[in-house]
Amino acid sequence: MEAVLFKKNLHIHWVSAIADFLLLGMVIGPLAAPLLAASELVMLPLIADIIYFLGKHVCPQPEMGVALAPPFIMAVCMRCYGTVTGLFITRLLYKATNGKGFYWLAQYGWSGVALASVLMMAYPLELAAQVLGWWSFNNYVVTPFGLITGLGWGLFTMPILHGWDKPSAHS
Repeated sequence: MEAVLFKKNLHIHWVSAIADFLLLGMVIGPLAAPLLAASELVMLPLIADIIYFLGKHVCPQPEMGVALAPPFIMAVCMRCYGTVTGLFITRLLYKATNGKGFYWLAQYGWSGVALASVLMMAYPLELAAQVLGWWSFNNYVVTPFGLITGLGWGLFTMPILHGWDKPSAHS
């Protein structure tokens, strides 16, 4: 029984570490890309190119990124960066609360999935409204929609990625 628990805890540790590494890259990368691109050092603009390549493939409007080192812009738009910020906030909250709290949606099963899904629809609904011409792109509009999506996503997934565990029949 102890060996099973050790193996399970080791697995959770690696999943958590990988998730944190990826989240850190999503937080730092878009901000670092314009600074690296503006650098005179040979390797740094190449690293920026990699970050921009990734941003172009995950963000629907990377050309709308904020200019942090003009003429170089962030690797993603503020809708996407709002989503990353929401994920980052929930990661910090999970760490601070040790995963305890009524707001962690995974503990509610399918009801938690439903609520997380509703929150995560903020981003695509705002994007659809923009594409349909209901309003134009504005960083002050898109950022909160991304933030709501990131919070919904984080409130559901952080317990799963970082060690929350429902009591099982084997415990």
